[in-house]
Amino acid sequence: MSVNLQEHIKTLEASNRIFHHIKGKQPGATVVFFAGIHGNEFAGVSALNAVIPNLNKNFIRGEIFGIYGNIRALKANKRFIDLDLNRLWTAKQLERLEVEKNPKNELQEQIDLFKFIKGVLASTDNPIYFIDLHTTSSKTLPFITINDALINRKFSSCFNIPVVLGIEEYLEGPLLSYLNTLGYVSLGFESGQHTDPQAVKSSEAFVYLVLNHTNNLLNPESDKINVYKNELKSASKSIDSIFEVVYKYHIEPEENFKMYQGFESFQSIKKGTLLASSDGQDIYSNYSAKLFMPLYQKSGNDGFFIIKVIPQFFLRLSELLRNSKADQVLTFLPGISWYDKSKGILKANLKVTRFLAKSIFHLFGYRNKQIDKNYLLLYNRERVAKKAMYKNEKWYKKTVAK
Repeated sequence: MSVNLQEHIKTLEASNRIFHHIKGKQPGATVVFFAGIHGNEFAGVSALNAVIPNLNKNFIRGEIFGIYGNIRALKANKRFIDLDLNRLWTAKQLERLEVEKNPKNELQEQIDLFKFIKGVLASTDNPIYFIDLHTTSSKTLPFITINDALINRKFSSCFNIPVVLGIEEYLEGPLLSYLNTLGYVSLGFESGQHTDPQAVKSSEAFVYLVLNHTNNLLNPESDKINVYKNELKSASKSIDSIFEVVYKYHIEPEENFKMYQGFESFQSIKKGTLLASSDGQDIYSNYSAKLFMPLYQKSGNDGFFIIKVIPQFFLRLSELLRNSKADQVLTFLPGISWYDKSKGILKANLKVTRFLAKSIFHLFGYRNKQIDKNYLLLYNRERVAKKAMYKNEKWYKKTVAK
């Protein structure tokens, strides 16, 4: 983080949350970039400051926003003050906000962000895109994280960098998961390690390319597009596969977890690889796969993830099944019933359905959240996705699988 940015961050107030806003003279998509949802992640802030002020306002369609996430944590250069702002976006928590009488720190940040989001959603019928800019505590290739809806897959495929899906099954309350329940295109972009200068460069490239693909730029600079494409291709080592999270190591309260040094995201590991320790006991990998987001900071309870490449055959099959709404046959299976059909939520009786593999539900677009020891809720992003909103976008008709 530059000295100038550091000094500017220290003076921030809640009224400064919208730190960039351009409204074009022609109608078009609304693109919202969030930066600093975690207060120790500044690359997204730097990238937006580098890209948006240099856009020619006379050649912009629609609206572009740059939004600070956790202002209080940014000022303190901490992931969060009291609560992780990127773990608060559950239905129950949002209901509590309505009656919160003395909100402090992250709760006040959430109230402000929620008000902004509701205002954006009410302001336009044009396509809306939500982009959340992040960095990680470990060294990593730049990558995209998405909730597994076809509109997210399609838009993500524009960038030719690694895409990781399924993380919503392992995290409670990310901002993008909430936005996906509303049906909007919502992507997370992890540009690199927190303090790596390359993370800022990758984030700059991604921001500009997003605005090109959303058609907000009336006169995109072809030379700049090529430079940014090459920037991301080089930083991602030409890896553009779609991966799925298959495991997360969760750190319990008061647990003394320590990730061993030298690991990075997308590193290949063998079953039996010594990865970390917990209260002095060694932790070994149960998978031969790729390591993902090993934790090298004190805050956070996600020790590490394991990811695997999804074969192209299954990506194409899942697209076929979802487009044909074949998920309706699932309710004929024993133990499966609709919990809320309008929102695409199934309920599974675990006593009956333990024999059904998670991967079957994934093909149909369902991701699970356990509600108690006997029942599981399965959420389908396809049934709520606002496909009609995006059907005329230039990227929409691209095939999902590369």
